[in-house]
Amino acid sequence: MTFLQPWLLAALPLLTLPIIIHLINQRRFQTIQWAAMMFLLAAQRMARGYSRLRQWLILMFRTLAVAGLIVAVSRPLASGWLGLVSGGQADTTIILLDRSPSMQGRAPGSGESKLETGRQQLVQILQTLSSNRYVLIDSASRQAREFESPKALASSATAGPASAPADLPLMLQAAYDYIKSQRTGRTEIWICSDLRANDWLPDNSRWSALRDAFLELPQGVRLQLLAYPAPSAGNISVRVTSARRQMSKAGPELMISVRLARGEDGEKRQIPLQFEIDGSRSVINVELSGRQTELRDHRIPIEATQARGFGRVSIPADANPADNEFFFVFDEQVPRKTLIVADDPQAGLPLQLAAGISADDAVTCSADLVAAEQLAATEWDKISLVLWQTPLPRGSIAQQLQTFVDQGGQIVLFPPREPSGGEFCGQSWDGWTDGAAAVESWRGDADLLARTQSGAALPVGQLQIHRHCRLKGESTSLATLSSGAPLLGRAQTDRGGVYFCSTTPAAQDSTLASNGIVLYALIQRAAAAGSAVLGKTRWLEAGNAAGEALGQWKRLSGTEDGLSTEAHCHAGVYTEEDRLRVVNRPAAEDEEKQLSDATVNELFRGLDFTRVDDRAGNASALIQEIWRMFLAVMLVSLVLEAALCFPKAVAARETAL
Repeated sequence: MTFLQPWLLAALPLLTLPIIIHLINQRRFQTIQWAAMMFLLAAQRMARGYSRLRQWLILMFRTLAVAGLIVAVSRPLASGWLGLVSGGQADTTIILLDRSPSMQGRAPGSGESKLETGRQQLVQILQTLSSNRYVLIDSASRQAREFESPKALASSATAGPASAPADLPLMLQAAYDYIKSQRTGRTEIWICSDLRANDWLPDNSRWSALRDAFLELPQGVRLQLLAYPAPSAGNISVRVTSARRQMSKAGPELMISVRLARGEDGEKRQIPLQFEIDGSRSVINVELSGRQTELRDHRIPIEATQARGFGRVSIPADANPADNEFFFVFDEQVPRKTLIVADDPQAGLPLQLAAGISADDAVTCSADLVAAEQLAATEWDKISLVLWQTPLPRGSIAQQLQTFVDQGGQIVLFPPREPSGGEFCGQSWDGWTDGAAAVESWRGDADLLARTQSGAALPVGQLQIHRHCRLKGESTSLATLSSGAPLLGRAQTDRGGVYFCSTTPAAQDSTLASNGIVLYALIQRAAAAGSAVLGKTRWLEAGNAAGEALGQWKRLSGTEDGLSTEAHCHAGVYTEEDRLRVVNRPAAEDEEKQLSDATVNELFRGLDFTRVDDRAGNASALIQEIWRMFLAVMLVSLVLEAALCFPKAVAARETAL
């Protein structure tokens, strides 16, 4: 049991008052021997047992009355959160609210989502505990916003569902920055989340730094996790993997590929897929067996005059409405043009071949070998990809490439024959290492080395690396050698992509050229990502709209929830002048991988941390004040004590005259 006013428990020694008074009363009378009383004393001994029991009961009820009063005014709590509250009211309460799509999951038979239930529980908890200041940091904006009272949390537009993922390390960093800048005093941080691994990023190096930072704070900071880890049973997600316009003998048509997935194996099911394009709808049934299935290149005829447009694919409602629809846009194919700057012809030629051969007849690919000095005359608005195998760019060339990346372009850098220092996007080459090395691990869930549309993995593990160049700087590793050195890493950028490959396709360096599947897939995917920003349509992941003029966006399709300033965090189709923008949840949100209990405990190791698991739709309060029960104990004790103090009734006797 815990208390909102634990300092009042210091009055518990007052329980001894009835005992002290009883002892004092025992010594108030002196015994005087009087022979005339001997018969009365003999009669009293007959009733001594009952008299002692009565005195002990009176003493006990008086003590219970005092104890009930003291405990009642201390405001005790009853819940499963043992040790939840200690030290009284907090000066500042900070709420980290996960608004990601997975938080919209519902339990069977429940009409409320995890997010709705979590908000209601937080409102009830904060009203009970109270605080001097309330602050909300939501997963979409990741900005600290103060609100007046707990009730405001339930109706806040910044606490509703969103399509953007959460980034718990960034949210905790925002909380830490707020504590430092505002000198918040005693602080409680409440985290409401469903523990999805893609939202918590447990392997992120920021966790260790955050633990140390919170431990160094002079004021007390208590972290409390309200978790909803139960998966959404029977949930199915839908995702459009590609949508392109092409000409056929029958006329223009739209080729759409759709993936259906679920968290666990189940029986075969017929899932109706609904396609909606400019108000025109069609439905087909797709058989889902196992964990996922894919409908590839489904043909939908479109009007001959319709060169550009948008649409939506949806499935019937299930346990999570957030992943039951997916928006798409289409346009005429943009040519993919690649520039190659290489100081080694043995490396440059394989790069040119991989970039110049199109995997789709409807897409035109070209690749030009150029010198670094020729980049000044480049029409960057027509370039999809830059392949760089020469000393790292400097000066004006580096500025041109940085501008190209900021506009959404893609660059893949390979080590030069003679690393000569320099730095680009925080990375630098640090000399060659001779000796064979195997590829130990790589990311097959996303980015350039992801699985194919059929679900097959790229043969990255079959590559032979004869030598590699050491890479300095912090980057996201997409492939790692057995020595622990990165083979392919991605630098941190707000927009576009900058990749560093620590070996080259030259025969003396690796088998990237002879075993060309990996190299070809890597380059074609980078070129496709670069060309996606050149046309008048663009696919965006929710929460990632760097460089976009959000103030000029107008919604064409999608939910009307949320603030206009958060358009990039909500799935839908938007127009910006004559351009179309489509926003959807990230692919990682369709995965149901969750943190283990051991991982959660490790992330908060050493901190003052408490966790409780709840479920969607739970209407019972997690915290309840039970002072009324102790007040009732006090009143009952006083009534019983008064009843015992009444003298025994004496039967009236008739006296004979």
